[in-house]
Amino acid sequence: MNPLPHAAKIYIRSKNIKKRITGTAYLYAMRYFLEISYNGAQYNGWQTQPNGTAVQQVIDHCLSTITREPVHCLGCGRTDTGVHASQFFLHFDVEAALPEDFVRRMNALAPPDIAIHRVIPVHPEAHARFDATLRSYEYIFCHHKDVYRQGLVFYQPYLELDVALMQQACAILLQFDDFPSFCKSKSGAKTYIVHLQEARWEQRADDLVFIISGNRFLRGMVRLVVGAMIQIGKGKMTLEEFESGIREKRRFRLALSAPAHGLYLCRVEYPYL
Repeated sequence: MNPLPHAAKIYIRSKNIKKRITGTAYLYAMRYFLEISYNGAQYNGWQTQPNGTAVQQVIDHCLSTITREPVHCLGCGRTDTGVHASQFFLHFDVEAALPEDFVRRMNALAPPDIAIHRVIPVHPEAHARFDATLRSYEYIFCHHKDVYRQGLVFYQPYLELDVALMQQACAILLQFDDFPSFCKSKSGAKTYIVHLQEARWEQRADDLVFIISGNRFLRGMVRLVVGAMIQIGKGKMTLEEFESGIREKRRFRLALSAPAHGLYLCRVEYPYL
């Protein structure tokens, strides 16, 4: 993935300058994408919250400290409290050129559970959230107790699941694109349309992994989908009930949201990266 050949430059209105001089003032600024990953165990999700620490809040602090100007970044999505990201993009604007060792400085300043991978100059209107064409999530079940992965996978040593039925449920899921059944209540969603490209279960050594990809996801959607799959795998929900619930756009009687710590945002794609 090659960045654009030069940093994009845009004009932004500066409230600070307006206070000092008469009329409207503009500053010459540049937009960048930042690729990061994080362990979400200690954070109240991605987006800055009034109570508790969010990943966005930490990144804003690091960016503002290094650039010596107030910086507010915008992310490619909003992961929930406790959810992880192995790939996450955000964009930010700065007036001054970034130092050559910017990534090293960011990693030195960021806490151990957040890693900065690369900074990419982009065009003026590039948007980390709205320009993303694909997002992929993985949900990881582990049947083998691993002390080094506590809080990073959903440990279920005694959970017996019919994976063949769960794979059939994936095929049913891919037939639909309207999912009010898999959205948290009071989410404020204006539309429940999601164009899914992939949904499947995969065995990786001792791990059972659910993989789902689409253009966007509703609030809490992936964990609710995984929860429904668990109910199917345990024999508590039939494939017919699963299909009719989605078709009729209603909540499932045995709705279950899988724990946050097994979920990862693992891939985000853009047409120009």
